[in-house]
Amino acid sequence: MKDTLNILHKFSAHPDSRCWYVAWNPKGTLLASCGGDRAIRLWAREGDSWECRFVLPEGHQRTIRKLAWSPCGNYLASASFDATTCIWGKKGDDFECLTVLEGHENEVKCVSWAPSGSLLATCSRDKSVWVWEVDEEDEYECVSVVNAHTQDVKHVVWHPTQELLASASYDNTVRLYKEEDDDWVCKATLEGHTATVWSLAFDPSGQRLASCSDDRTVKVWKECQPEDEQGEGSASTDPEWKCVCTLSGFHSRAVYDIAWCRQTGLLATACADDGVRIFNEDANSNPHQTIFSLSVHVPKAHNQDVNCVAWHPKEAGILASCSDDGEIAIWSYHSEA
Repeated sequence: MKDTLNILHKFSAHPDSRCWYVAWNPKGTLLASCGGDRAIRLWAREGDSWECRFVLPEGHQRTIRKLAWSPCGNYLASASFDATTCIWGKKGDDFECLTVLEGHENEVKCVSWAPSGSLLATCSRDKSVWVWEVDEEDEYECVSVVNAHTQDVKHVVWHPTQELLASASYDNTVRLYKEEDDDWVCKATLEGHTATVWSLAFDPSGQRLASCSDDRTVKVWKECQPEDEQGEGSASTDPEWKCVCTLSGFHSRAVYDIAWCRQTGLLATACADDGVRIFNEDANSNPHQTIFSLSVHVPKAHNQDVNCVAWHPKEAGILASCSDDGEIAIWSYHSEA
């Protein structure tokens, strides 16, 4: 491994608390973080350091688990263990809570915006996935409740260009949803993990989906059209998602998060063994049997579990991570190739 992941900055983001998640705004000018302290902080680079630009006023009663920026960058959604999702909007030089989405029976584990910005998805420990529609007056309406999973739903993510939604669950499966006859339905179930699936990431094209799990593996799934060699024998006209790669033996504990870099195609993982790893795809590998190699492993990236990794949306090779130690780290990837 000649490639390197160099630490640029490390700072305490949520003292005396876990930092659960970090999310770049679309321009990459702000990094939002959330944690067990019920706080949301927005960070920006100031010269050679990172400074907290905004602390959002308390909108939640319990831990904030995930954050998501709208595609336009004017709104931030926060998912909390208090069973609500808050929508924050920029007002002048500050952010304020515009609305609170209620309805889930238990902790909301994740929130995600569709690429159009007109749909929002949430998921919960109550085993359901909700799809919300946003109108021009910024009114939010739940248009579908899907109960495809049999256990706690950990993560939801939208396809980068289509209105296709993926979810990951404690039931060891990944599910894919599309709208059909004015309702959202489960179109595919991806089975192969042997424990909780914690997180998901589409590649920049949306043709592949990476999943990471408590079973210490990462799987890459590829969309195969019915006429494809891999989709042969199917009577359905819907695409099939096939596992084309399993990365095993690299992580010693649960893999909590995965991120796919849109500029470089690199995969980053966040692990309960305190490590951050970068995987590089073999350019000559068969698309139906993809090969990824471990490019970099930073064993003690943080002092405790690494909960999240997020590639910068504009600057290739810049990665943010956060941990149970309450800290955020900013990394720079360099390839010797």
